[in-house]
Amino acid sequence: MLRRLRPAALAIAIAAIAASCATTTSPTGRTQVVGGVSQQELNQLGAQAFAEVKQQKRLSTDARQTREVQCIVGAITRQLPPNWQSGWESAVFVDPEPNAFALPGGKVGVYSGIFKVANTQDELAGVIAHEIGHVISRHHEERITRQMGAQGAVELIGALLGSRYGAGAQTAAVQGGGVLAQTGFLLPGSREQETEADVVGQQLMAQAGFDPRGAVQLWTNMIQATSSSGRPPQWLSTHPNPESRIRELQQRAVSLIPVYEQARAAGRRPACG
Repeated sequence: MLRRLRPAALAIAIAAIAASCATTTSPTGRTQVVGGVSQQELNQLGAQAFAEVKQQKRLSTDARQTREVQCIVGAITRQLPPNWQSGWESAVFVDPEPNAFALPGGKVGVYSGIFKVANTQDELAGVIAHEIGHVISRHHEERITRQMGAQGAVELIGALLGSRYGAGAQTAAVQGGGVLAQTGFLLPGSREQETEADVVGQQLMAQAGFDPRGAVQLWTNMIQATSSSGRPPQWLSTHPNPESRIRELQQRAVSLIPVYEQARAAGRRPACG
């Protein structure tokens, strides 16, 4: 027989759940609900997830590619708000998939396969800025909250970080795998999040002195790569219409040309390629 909560106990339970949630506004003005997880905890998760990728994949020994990625990450992150600028780390992993990711805590990973479709520094900046856009838009925290609810997100974070939320949660985390398996950090975001990362990333690359039209060419190259392989890249699968995505990028690129030109006039002329 189920026991009903008394009104006072029910009110306390509801208040506890509400307290663990927060409504925020994304960089594009979209309302987000996140699960009361601190930025410090998210940064720790990002560091652990990055360490897991390093265990799973071989680091590239191509010095030119590594320098180019580091240069682009540095140029883009210098355009972030001061509290987001420091501590960024990047790595190039040997993997034929044309892919990249960024994690809370300032971790950027690029797969060597991306260089098959990103032929210029502006095109590569389009990839990297998009991924950094996910981080500063708090999409990782939003994903955890959506998937598990506020209380579940807090318990999961505590379990993965080995903190104070109880042996039961820790056991579940261990059984379910590490940070990557539990959080899905490296999976594509929702269509809503992917579009937002496009917007934020294209703005960032223009502010850093990269031609925003590079993002258009990058996604065009990705579609062309799809036609030859017969399999869509992982990123494209989360957008309803790749051609529509390119049209949106083209429209924004036109409006961002003045931002790009102002950045260049101000001396922001990255030479990463």
